This record gives sequence, C-alpha cells and structure tokens, in this order.
Amino acid sequence: MADNSFDVVVIGSGPGGYVTAIRAAQLGFKTAIVEKAYLGGICNNWGCIPTKALLRSAEIYHYMQHAKDYGLSADNVTFDIKAVIARSRGVVKRLSGGVEYLMNKNKISIIWGDATLDAPGKFTVKKTEAAAPKGALGAGSYTAKHIIVATGARPRVLPGLEPDKKLVWTYFEAMNPDKMPKSLLVVGSGAIGIEFASFYKTMGADVTVVEVLPQILPVEDAEIAGFARKQFEKQGIKIMSGAKVTKLDKKSDSVTVTIEDGKGATQRLTVDRVISAVGVVGNIEGFGLEKLGVKTERGCIVIDKYGKTNVPGIYAIGDVAGPPMLAHKAEHEGVICVEAIKGMNPHAMDKSLIPGCTYCHPQVASVGLTEAKAKEAGKDIRVGRFPFVANGKAIAQGEDQGMVKVIFDKKTGQLLGAHMVGAEVVEMIQGFVVAMNLETTEEELFHTIFPHPTISETMKEAVLDAYGRVLNT
Repeated sequence: MADNSFDVVVIGSGPGGYVTAIRAAQLGFKTAIVEKAYLGGICNNWGCIPTKALLRSAEIYHYMQHAKDYGLSADNVTFDIKAVIARSRGVVKRLSGGVEYLMNKNKISIIWGDATLDAPGKFTVKKTEAAAPKGALGAGSYTAKHIIVATGARPRVLPGLEPDKKLVWTYFEAMNPDKMPKSLLVVGSGAIGIEFASFYKTMGADVTVVEVLPQILPVEDAEIAGFARKQFEKQGIKIMSGAKVTKLDKKSDSVTVTIEDGKGATQRLTVDRVISAVGVVGNIEGFGLEKLGVKTERGCIVIDKYGKTNVPGIYAIGDVAGPPMLAHKAEHEGVICVEAIKGMNPHAMDKSLIPGCTYCHPQVASVGLTEAKAKEAGKDIRVGRFPFVANGKAIAQGEDQGMVKVIFDKKTGQLLGAHMVGAEVVEMIQGFVVAMNLETTEEELFHTIFPHPTISETMKEAVLDAYGRVLNT
C-alpha cells in the first residue's frame, strides 16, 4: 500500500527523533516516525523537561523560605508534593501535544507500535498497549529507503542495586513519588543524580550522595566540581566520594544501605528511599539490529560522522549512537544525518563543542576541554577565573556564590573550554558555545561589549583575567 512506503522513517520520537523527522520533511522526503509509548520520548515525558518543572518548583520554594533575605515576608511556607508533581505532568502533557502538532504540521505520518527491522528498507510494527494519537498508522509491514534508529536510552542497572519501583527508584519513580521521603540515598553524582539530590534536599529531605569516583560531577572541570560540592554540602547534602554501595537490606518502608568508603571501612545508613542514578544505556536490543548485522560496540551503534551504520540504508542518532547522551546532541546529529542523505554535505559534528548543563542549585554548565584535559593534550594554556562575589548583578540577586573559568591556548588565543557554576549559567554557557563555533580569539572577546548589570559580565572578566587584564577584582 502507498501509505506504508516512505523515503525516511525515524524509529523513536524523542527530541532527536522528532527533530530529525521534521528536518527530513522540510527537505521534501516522505517521512514517518515510529513510537510505541510516548510522543516526545523519555526526555519530554520522563527526563529533561519534567525534572526542570520539578526543579522550578523547588527553586521558588527555596526563595519563599528565604524571603527575609530580600526584605519580604512569607510565613508558614509549605508545599503539596502531589500538586508539584501534577504541575510537572501537566507540562509533559502540553509538550507531548506539541510534538503531535508538529508532526501534523509537517505532514509526518505517526506509526504507533513496536518496530522490528526485517531487512534494510523493511520493518514490521506490532501493536502496543499505549493509546495511539488520533490518525496514527498502526500495526503492519512498512518500507523505507532510509531508516534512522533513534530509540534512546534507559537507566543503567547495577547488580545488587536493581530498582523495584518502591524502595529503589530510577528517575521514573523519582519524578513521581508515592510520597515525599524524609531521607534519601542517591547513588551516582552525574547530572541525573545531582539534580534529584538538589530537588529533594530543597524540598526538605535528608539527602546523601554516594559516588564511586573521587570527584562528583565527574565529566566537569575539577575546580568547578569542587566549588559545586562545597555549595551542596553547605546546603546539607552529605556527599561520599570514592565510595560504593555494597549491600541493600530492604524493610517494608525503608532500606538499610552498606557503604564502603574505598579505604576498607564500611558504614550502614537507613533511608526511606534509594535513587539509582548510575547512568543510562542505549536501547539497541530486541528490534533486529543483530539480525541485520548492524555493528555495535560498548552498547552503542557504530556510526560514521554522518550517522551511517555499516548496513546501507540504516542510520543511528542520539543516545543509541554513543555519548554524550544529551538531547541537544541527538537533535543536531539527526539534522546532520538527513542533510547528508539529501546530499547537502553538512559539517560533521564536533563533539568538543557540545555544551553540558546540570540544573541543580547552584547550576553547572560547560563546553570544551577541562583544565586537566587541556594539559593531557599537551596544550600550553592560559586560565582565567572570575567569582560571582565580585559581580554587581549577582550580589543584587542574592546569588553571589559562583564562578566562571575559561581556558585558552597560549600560542593561538583559541578558546579551548569554558566552565561555570552559579545562578543562570545554563543560559549563559551558550555565549561561549557560539564563540567557540566561530573560532573566536581572546582579542575578539576583549572587544565584545557585555550589558551592565548582568551576571554574564563574569564571562568577559574571566577572559580578561586569563590575560592579566581583569577589571573588577
């Protein structure tokens, strides 16, 4: 049947998948997207977006509790955890409807069900329990000249730390708790773990974080991670780095955790709930990649710089194609993939220019090389720093705990990396991302005028500091 044949089919409707489908449709391809559960994927439904809604509620609750710091009064401040979660789920519903609207607007067919690859260019879809959007195609056999796998990732499970959805949570349960825990252990201090630690601590839980590596936020610059750790500990979050959970003893409504500190000593801690936040793994199993001979490595699909796999007509983008496992990386990767299919010769992705953001309090954001990585690469570097405590806007906002750090190549003036911790840095980092994409040098940043008063002025001051020209410290 004509409706069952397409130019481009994307399997998975997360940010990478639906953006890829939209770009394919813009380029004139007859396009479809396959989804089995949630339009918008995990990110929009159970990841990036709902967590930010929860963190926004926590942020406002924090300011209400500290109203006196701003000359205001707010007595008997409380919260309703069910209402907080309901707001978060409402945001999700709105965005899911938005994805459906975008598919219809761009004349992209939605195929609802579970896809299995039968051969290059052929796949079968089986019915799933989730309710299909109005007008979606259903179970059946389909063909496509180009099939793009964008099936995302799921929580990593460690032996002995298997989630049971009641006492041991993944991010799914942590976003929709049956009740507000009084105490919580978070295993893992990457972005997911730290964001949940920040949320639950702000909402009043007693929070402990266990990280097997010596540094929390392991992918971040060590100095920035150290600064963030001090702020978390000031808030009352207990952090154990270089430690690991060796045993869980579950009771009816609590868990006693055995923790080894890495030096041979152990301690036991009883908490209401445990969140396992030890990363994610790509969804590459069970839909025919093995049968087609698609090459995989370390749990990811192997692709070239344009998303091609070793099997003609099969492509992969996003989490299944390897780290960094970020929504914005998936989106850009998908656009590159379909533009290459169209023959447009797009620029390949430079992973060193992908920003990373952690939406905790204080926020953390970065792009490019850390100081340690720059030195490992043999770079002769200049490092500049500027503290928020010397910035007028940060002081006026009551957000003077933060810093900006920049790393330059001493020989060329190339900006190699930028690292931030503090208020609003997840919005500010894009300035440095643009600068690095444009191959901006320190001289051009010297001549860039930043508005005053803004926290973004710390960015220029850090650049000036790298060259001995800082003005406000």
